[in-house]
Amino acid sequence: MGHGSIPLSTSAPVDATAGPSLIPDLITRIPWPRWTLFIAILAAGVLVVSCLLCVICCCCYRHRHRKQPKDKEAVGLGSARNSTTTHLVQPDVDCLEPCSGGDPRWGRLLLSLEYDFGSQEIRVGLRQAENLKAEGTADPYACVSVSTQARRRHETKVHRGTLCPMFEETCCFLVPPAELPKATLKVQLRDFKRFSEHEPLGELQLPLGTVDLQHVLESWYQLGPPGTTEPEQMGELCFSLHYVPSSGRLTVVVLEARGLNPGLAEAYVKVQLMLNQRKWKSKTSSKKGTNTPYFNEAFVFLVPVSQLQSVDLVLAVWARGLQLRAEPVGKVFLGPRASGQPLQHWADMLAHARRPIAQWHHLQSPREVNRALDLQPRLPLLRPRS
Repeated sequence: MGHGSIPLSTSAPVDATAGPSLIPDLITRIPWPRWTLFIAILAAGVLVVSCLLCVICCCCYRHRHRKQPKDKEAVGLGSARNSTTTHLVQPDVDCLEPCSGGDPRWGRLLLSLEYDFGSQEIRVGLRQAENLKAEGTADPYACVSVSTQARRRHETKVHRGTLCPMFEETCCFLVPPAELPKATLKVQLRDFKRFSEHEPLGELQLPLGTVDLQHVLESWYQLGPPGTTEPEQMGELCFSLHYVPSSGRLTVVVLEARGLNPGLAEAYVKVQLMLNQRKWKSKTSSKKGTNTPYFNEAFVFLVPVSQLQSVDLVLAVWARGLQLRAEPVGKVFLGPRASGQPLQHWADMLAHARRPIAQWHHLQSPREVNRALDLQPRLPLLRPRS
């Protein structure tokens, strides 16, 4: 009995020092099933593998995100536009932002080209321009022409207050296959000024002989500095439009002309309104001995609001030469079927009813205006509020 109390007295300090090993002793004493050990080991392994995968994915994402700008520069459309391609080149969405490649002084132009061998026409699609060079903001528009057709050109709509205009316009030029190698496509970007000379913003000259027209091509082209602008052989005409919806009065005031051929003996302006296959004509007085005649004459036509979508307005400068035979020098065509600046002028008149809107217009070839009157469809424009 005396010996039985010795282990109890000596076991007290042993238990105090063995406190930390209590949990391992319980684990070893409890009869755990063997399958639970495998589950615990498997769960620990899955946890470790998951952590490793997360670390690897984070590292890869940071590495790819850091390398992305260099990849854009390597495969950007700025480098692809000089290479020959036989398929449709679509712009990268990310590349729509200003790119660092190339000379950014004059901006760039997104252009599509398609040649129809059946009709022998080249279809030029003006998509957009960006980073145009101007002081502050601008009102840009594009003028498209082909060297083989000197008097045929297309002007886009004027885009107000932007250096990145979205054109989304298409024009066609008749170019026989035999003339393609020597033909040059010319696109001029200009800043619209209502009462002064339009300022050039940039220019693109693309020899069609260097382009593979077997397929549709769409690519960015770097604009160059504006070239020397050809003198306007046909001159310019300034007039104002004023429409009053309540009375249906359309007032056309012919103000003045400039840049006409100095060899003309006298000049006058014919104003013609066409509506439902009917025509109303008037003309100004003749001005002799000047290539900058001043008219300041008004003409009034009654056009109901419901008929505005069917109106064609043509102003033509006529002149008598040394042979005293009157011939048309150039024309300006306005209305829903017009395009470029004349269409913009017509739209401004409708948007600012009861207020005269004056503007200078380049005279176009009479043949081209007559062709446009026969072929162009009417565009739906917003009607003015009465």
